[in-house]
This record gives sequence, structure tokens and C-alpha cells, in this order.
Amino acid sequence: MTEMAGKAGRVWRTAEVRGAVEAYWAAADARDWDAFSATLADDVVYDLPQSRERIHGKERYVRFNREYPGDWHVRTERIVADGEGRQAAVRTLVTVGLEEMHAIHFFTLDEDGRIAGVTDFWPEPCEPPAGREHLVERY
Repeated sequence: MTEMAGKAGRVWRTAEVRGAVEAYWAAADARDWDAFSATLADDVVYDLPQSRERIHGKERYVRFNREYPGDWHVRTERIVADGEGRQAAVRTLVTVGLEEMHAIHFFTLDEDGRIAGVTDFWPEPCEPPAGREHLVERY
């Protein structure tokens, strides 16, 4: 098991990083936005390279997910966690109706074990759907 002494003597374990990511996905799939919010750092940054979008801050990121259309569900297929760097890479299977797609996600956690950064890679480059301009910046 990988360990690292963090700030104020905090010891990180790979299982803790993995647990934080599992809690994030469970809350998102359940649409439990209070639990989802609790997994996030206040200054979380969310990146979507395919659509060149970035969201800064917990409030906007929770709202982005809450307003995301459709009856989507996510199943975590694999998590590779690094306690030393407080990072994880995740492969998920997302279903929307009968459509299934795999995605890859990279997470970084802060010193308190909250998710500070998320980068999502979806199957295809795309233009973002209209209606979320108030939450994102384009790059």
C-alpha cells in the first residue's frame, strides 16, 4: 500500500483515495447532490477537453451535474489510485437509455481528501450543448 505523510502529519493510503472517488461516483449516480458536494473541494476545477470547457468552484460544478439532462447512470469499472500524489484514474461505463459509452476520468484530491480536480475524457470530441454557458468558460 502506498503511503505519504501529508500536511500536519496526515498519512494517505491508496484505499482512501479510491474511497473518495467511489463516494463521488455513488453520489452522482444516486443524484444525491448534498453527498456529491461533500466529496468536492470548494475550489474544485472540472475540465472537459473534448468540448474545451472548464468549471471553477463547487457550487457551479454541482449545479452543472444537477442540471445535466437525461436519465444517465454510471458504473465504475476500474480505479487506479495513487496515495502518494492523491490521484486516481477511473474508467466508467455510462448509460443513457440504451446507449452505452466508456469514459476515462482523472482525479486529484486536496490535503483534506476532497476532490480538487476532475478531467473527463469522453469517446468523441464534441461541441457542448446549449444552455450551460452560465456555468462554464471555453478554452
